[in-house]
Order: sequence, then structure tokens, then C-alpha cells
Amino acid sequence: MNAIVTGATKGMGLSISKHLAANNYNLALCARNGTELQNLQKELRAQYPQLDIVVLPTDCAKPEDVRSFAEFVSSNFEFVDVLINNAGLFIPSKLMTEGDDDLAMQMQVNVSTPHFLCKHFGSRMQQAGRGHIINICSISSVKPTVTAGSYSISKVALLGLTKILREELMASGVKVTAVLPGSTLTGSWEGTSIPASRFIDSDDIARSVIACLSMSAGANVDEIIIRPLKGDL
Repeated sequence: MNAIVTGATKGMGLSISKHLAANNYNLALCARNGTELQNLQKELRAQYPQLDIVVLPTDCAKPEDVRSFAEFVSSNFEFVDVLINNAGLFIPSKLMTEGDDDLAMQMQVNVSTPHFLCKHFGSRMQQAGRGHIINICSISSVKPTVTAGSYSISKVALLGLTKILREELMASGVKVTAVLPGSTLTGSWEGTSIPASRFIDSDDIARSVIACLSMSAGANVDEIIIRPLKGDL
């Protein structure tokens, strides 16, 4: 089984990649930092020598990079069984005070990149009658965050993309899932004095992904909302 994870070197993407490897998935991974990617590749190859782990530095804000990554994956894997769109850009700002390019940048990373990859690999899944697309959305997809206005817009759009894919691909046997995490303890919270118990752990997101992939052939998990026990921060 072959899986793609975008934004694979940090936070949820890192946890998802490790859990997939532990479940015997070959991996195609991308992230912006080439050194971090290579280190992850070495770690996973050492731990799981039977797996094929391929990596390519990719800036998901650049369409040409995303196209190159898709071609790279296709040259290494005959078929992609699982596509996990995890890479995301978060720029905290209210709409009225944000930069002029904030919306466009977040839409590119959070929506246009998944849209391209879903079409590129989803069409092959559709032809084969199998496969699973998992888009990592956000609680902001259903409960907009005023202090992250354009981010919320992009995540609402990503959930909409996921729902449309679900309806379009279900007849061909392709599964589509949206995962909506609330406040998750990732690098963006580095240095916080808030106790870890107030956050979701990134491994919780990874476990939910594995659970989705473990369902019977006739079951599709449409949407998962995971929030901190005591509410979002």
C-alpha cells in the first residue's frame, strides 16, 4: 500500500507519517525543509527497512512545486492508495487588519494544492475503483475563528472541497474523509505556558487517520471532529 503525506515533517503530518509506516505503508512525503525530510526518511528507513520511503522538498505555496511533487510520486509509485492533504498555512489576523495577500496565500496552500492533488490522484483512484483521500481540515471549517479570518475561509473551502469529492467519488468506490482537529499541540504552540493536557496530541489525529483506513470496504468515515476535552483555546 502506498500513501502520500504533505507537510510531513512537523506536527500532525509527522505523526501521521510515522503511524502509516508502522502500519506498513510505503510513503511519499513532502515538506519545505529538505534537511528535515531527509532526516525523517533516514529514520523511517532504519526502522522499517522493508518499506519504500521517498521524499521531495516541496513548497505547497508554489503550484510548480506541487506539480513536480505529483510527477515525482507517480514516477515512484504505480498507484497511490492513500492521499493525505495535511500541509497548511496559518496566518493569524482579523480580516480587517490582515495583509493584502494573506487570503490568496492561504487559499493556495490550504485549498488549491489539495484541489490539484485530489484531482491528479483521485482520477486514478476513480479509474481503479479504490483509494482513500483524507483532507486535514480544521475546527475553523465549521466554527470560524475571528482572529484567523482568512485561514477560516480557506478551511471552510477545504471542507467544501472534501464534501464535493465524497459525493462525486463514492459511486466509484473511492473513500473521502475530512478530519477537523481543534487546538492541537504542534510547533505553532512552541513556548506556550498552557499545559499539554489542554490540547489534542498530534498522535490523536494520526490514530484517527489509521482508524479511518482500517474500516471495512463498505464503510466510509465522512467527517471526524476532534476537540480538546475542555474546549478549544
